[in-house]
Amino acid sequence: MNRVGEPGSGLLVVGDALLDRDLDGTADRLAPDAPVPVVTERNRRLRPGGAALAARLAAADGRDVTLVTGLGDDPASEELRRLLDGRVKVIALPLTGALAEKTRVLARGCPVVRLDRGDGRVREATEEAREAVRTAPAVLVSDYGRGAADALRDVLAERPPLVWDPHPRGGPPVPGTRLVTPARAEARAFAAAAGVEAAGPSGSDLRAAAREAAALVRHWAAASVTVTLGSRGALLSYGDHPLLVPAAAAHPGDSCGAGDRFAATAAGLLADGALVGEAVEGAVVAASAFAAAGGAGGVTDSGFPQARALAPHGSRTGLSSTASTTAREPEPGPGPEPESESESESDLQALLARVRARGGTVVAAGGCFDLLHAGHVGLLQAARGIGDCLVVCLNSDASVRRRKGAGRPVNPLADRVRVLRALACVDAVAVFDEDTPQRLLAELRPDIWAKGGDYTGAELPEAALLERWGGQAVLLPYLAGRSSTTLLTRAEDLR
Repeated sequence: MNRVGEPGSGLLVVGDALLDRDLDGTADRLAPDAPVPVVTERNRRLRPGGAALAARLAAADGRDVTLVTGLGDDPASEELRRLLDGRVKVIALPLTGALAEKTRVLARGCPVVRLDRGDGRVREATEEAREAVRTAPAVLVSDYGRGAADALRDVLAERPPLVWDPHPRGGPPVPGTRLVTPARAEARAFAAAAGVEAAGPSGSDLRAAAREAAALVRHWAAASVTVTLGSRGALLSYGDHPLLVPAAAAHPGDSCGAGDRFAATAAGLLADGALVGEAVEGAVVAASAFAAAGGAGGVTDSGFPQARALAPHGSRTGLSSTASTTAREPEPGPGPEPESESESESDLQALLARVRARGGTVVAAGGCFDLLHAGHVGLLQAARGIGDCLVVCLNSDASVRRRKGAGRPVNPLADRVRVLRALACVDAVAVFDEDTPQRLLAELRPDIWAKGGDYTGAELPEAALLERWGGQAVLLPYLAGRSSTTLLTRAEDLR
């Protein structure tokens, strides 16, 4: 499989191009006639926008890219042709009116206001464009609601795209699209238009996003929907239990254009043969790095910003430094092992009460955690990153033996508890003796129940339980090939 930045499969982008402009300067005073900042311009930058930005980003990944979009003979259209010349092949659709332009005014890199002009819309499809769709190795629709996707809807329906990046002013994706990628606000609007009721006041935003994504999978007859969540990553749904792909790190960068980076990366990876989950993980990493490097604001006529490397999912350390740490109790100093194997019920409930009193999110994750490995750590770090407190629900020794058989666990309960509590991402450990943690979950009532992504395709019996109090069960990506059983097998082979 090709990775981002390496030459890959060809890609056809169908959508609405824009001409984007940044006017950046300084603002040290207010205007005398109104309480608005006076921006002294220092520099201005032009770049492709909309579908043209997605096409340029895919071409920068080393792909052979063709863009089907509306262009006219107005100055903005001519400028965009110049920016794309030699980088992206363009098949122009006739445009009524002038190409849309979006100008951001920034002061020291912070947006102050945006100016829009140009109301051009695609008038009709051409036979050249239709043939390009029919023969393309892979198709990405970047719909900005200005008619390109609508003009080609009939031929797109004959050969559904790999990825459809929708817009509230555009039409719905054609049935059979493999992956639809609305942003959070867009998913909410699309779901409301489809008659999906908003989650009640007890439901978290994550639960609402999961519910809306599942409804849109069915409403659009799409194979999958991913709701992008900005710095929180993305939520992938096939219509049932969602997979949450957290961003690798929080960053203060410019998010403008990150959605185009996400869609272009996902389409490219799918064209290279990746599974949808793999494509979404790669797209989250790429979009995060793009925003951290300056986003679309760092794009110039000559090239793109060099994104600093971000750690892949599950490899970050010290996650609690970016999350709320006040919920975590101080760790005891060195000394004899405490008699209590885990937090007392009163201490645990007091911790959860403090988190909830601050409006925080309680996350729970469970397992045996017999031989702690990188897969476990990555899962727990990711789970802690989506909330304000992480409680690990741990199988007792008897529960492990019933599940795993004689000889397990290798490490007794007290040792497993101590190791888990030593992790910065774990706020508390609670032990259960049953085969499942359902009784314990009913007592804790977490907002989120997180499971490793190796459960994809399996039923999550806890999901229905979480719904009783407005909670949400989610899957998290899991490092492949890591398991306690595998470690034990390797150890046996070395004997």
